[in-house]
Amino acid sequence: MAVVAVIGAQWGDEGKGKIVDELAMRADYVVRYQGGNNAGHRVVHDGGEFSFHLVPSGILFPNTICIIGNGVVVDPKALLEEMEQLKQQGIDVSRLYISERAHVVMPYHFVLDRLEEESRTGEKLEGTPRGIAPAYVDKHARTGIRMSELSDVDAFRAKLSMILQQKNRMITQIYGQPALSLEEIHGEYFKYGQQLHTRVVDTQKMLHDALVEHKTILLEGAQGALLDIDFGTYPYVTSSSTMAANAAVGAGLPPRCIDRVVGIYKAYITRIGSGPMPTEIFDGTAEVLRGKGHEFKGNNGRERRCGWFDGVAGRFIAQINGLDAAVITKLDVLDTLPSIKICTAYNLRGQTIHNLPASPNDLAACEPIYEEVPGWQCSTTGISTYDELPEAAKNYLKRLEEILETPIVMVSVSPQRGKTIQIQDILTEPDHDNRYPETACANVIKMRGPRVWASHFDIFPPHPS
Repeated sequence: MAVVAVIGAQWGDEGKGKIVDELAMRADYVVRYQGGNNAGHRVVHDGGEFSFHLVPSGILFPNTICIIGNGVVVDPKALLEEMEQLKQQGIDVSRLYISERAHVVMPYHFVLDRLEEESRTGEKLEGTPRGIAPAYVDKHARTGIRMSELSDVDAFRAKLSMILQQKNRMITQIYGQPALSLEEIHGEYFKYGQQLHTRVVDTQKMLHDALVEHKTILLEGAQGALLDIDFGTYPYVTSSSTMAANAAVGAGLPPRCIDRVVGIYKAYITRIGSGPMPTEIFDGTAEVLRGKGHEFKGNNGRERRCGWFDGVAGRFIAQINGLDAAVITKLDVLDTLPSIKICTAYNLRGQTIHNLPASPNDLAACEPIYEEVPGWQCSTTGISTYDELPEAAKNYLKRLEEILETPIVMVSVSPQRGKTIQIQDILTEPDHDNRYPETACANVIKMRGPRVWASHFDIFPPHPS
C-alpha cells in the first residue's frame, strides 16, 4: 500500500497527466484534490490522445477508481461534456465519483470572472475565464453551493435565490450588465444535479475504507506549485493551494497517511500568461524548445513562454513540499542543444540570493546566475533504461538532483505512454537506511531519516529536572 501525492513543481504543464497515467496502472484510486476545469492534462498512447480537465488521469485503467475530491470546484456542465467525450473515445467512466462536499461553479461565477478581469487596470492576470476564482471566493465567504445541494429541488432554489440577489446587484449596479435569471439557472443546474446524482457520494468514507484495506492511492494535483495561492508568484497564481500539504485536505484524508510526495519537473521551464519568469529565453533557443516540446496551450494554440531550468524556484518547491522524489519530463526536447544552462542563483540588485523572493517586483528584478553544461546532441527518445542515456544527459540529471536536493526517480523521453525511464519504484517504499543509493543526493536523503509517526515517540518529553 502507498499514498502518493503527485504535484507539478513548476508553473504547470510539467506532464503530470502522463506520469499519473503511468502510475495509475498499479493504483486502486486516483484523486483530484484541487482546482477546476482550468486544468488540462494530456495522455497519449496507442489508443489515442486523451484530454482531462476535471476527470482524474487514472480513468483510462478499468480497475482504477477515480475521485473528484472536496477541494475541487466543479463545473457540472463541463464535467458532463468531458465524460461524454471520454465515452465516445471508448473509455468507461462508471468508476468516477464526486465528493458531495465539492463546490459548484455557477453561471454568475463565469460572468464575474470575465467582468473582474476586464475591469483590472494595468497588467492583466490572464487567468482562464472559467469562474474558478469567484467559485473559491464564495466557498471561503460561505456563500457557495455544494454538489450535494443540486439534487434537492426546493432547498437548492431557496439558497440560489438568496445568493443570486446579491450577485445580480453586483452584475447590474457595479458592472452595468443584465441580471441573470433564477428560473433558468435553477432549471439547468438541477438537471445537472440529477444527471450526476448517483456519482455524488461520501468520498471521504470511500478513501478511509481504502486506507483500512491497504489500497494504493494517488493524489493528483491540477496546477503547478509555483501557482500556489500562498507560495506561488502572487498575484499571478491560481485560486487554490497546489501544495502537497493541501493534497490530504482536498482529498479528505489525514495528512500523516501520505507516504511519499513526488514533484514533476520539466527538463526546462515554461509559463503561460503574465508574471515574472527569471530564466525566460528570448532568442532562437526558445523557438527550438517551443517547437520540439509542443509548447502551445489549448485549442487556440497560445504559445507558452520558455526558459532554462530554474534551480532556485525548483529547490524552493522541493523544500516546501518535502519532496521525496522528482520526475523529469521532456528530457528529449533538449536533445539537439550543444549546451544547456541551469539557473543556480539570482542576482537581485547586486546581491546574490538563493531563495525565491515573495515580492513579484523583486522576482522580476532577479537576473539568473547560470551554470552551463554540455549537451548530448543525440536522440534519447527510444531509450528505456538509465544506463542507455548519453553520459552528458546523466550528468545533467545528476546536477539537477544536487540542486533540488531530491532524487530523480523517473525520466520521460516522449509524450507517449511507456516512453519513460524508471530509476526507482515510486509506489514501493524503499529501505530508509539505503534510500536511492545511486543518486547524487543520497546523503541528503539519509540525513532526513525515516518518517516517524507521532505515536512512535513522545511528543511532549519530560522537562529536564
